Amino acid sequence: MRTVVQRVSSASVTVAGEVVGQIESGFVVLLGITGTDTQDDVNFLTNKLIGLRVFEDADEKMNCSIVDAGGSMLIISQFTLFGDCRKGRRPSFIEAARPEVAKPLYESFVAELRAQGIKTETGRFQEHMDVALVNDGPVTLLLDSRKLF
Repeated sequence: MRTVVQRVSSASVTVAGEVVGQIESGFVVLLGITGTDTQDDVNFLTNKLIGLRVFEDADEKMNCSIVDAGGSMLIISQFTLFGDCRKGRRPSFIEAARPEVAKPLYESFVAELRAQGIKTETGRFQEHMDVALVNDGPVTLLLDSRKLF
């Protein structure tokens, strides 16, 4: 399981002209799921996200978590995070999980964040989405449950 995490001052996701998810300060999380991911990967990454200290404290140091900052998360499924571009010019998505495997893990990821008290909005799984955000900092981080980076 892999994420691109952006600290934002605002963000929204639109599907077919309808805003389906919107947050103010917090994280936009692009979530990629591979066929070998399990609930352990969900647990690892949700705990990592909740504990990341990348929000500023009173001294303008990145010392606060999303909980400390009272932030929200916007979670967007993105199978292209497992696109392999090492050969040729067309990415291979063979490592990305099939929808019937990915969707339950995506839903579990969102449910776990909500269960931990994080206000969590989403896009729509397997839909074309327009994502708008204001990256705050900019702060952008890559997380991988297999600790590949």
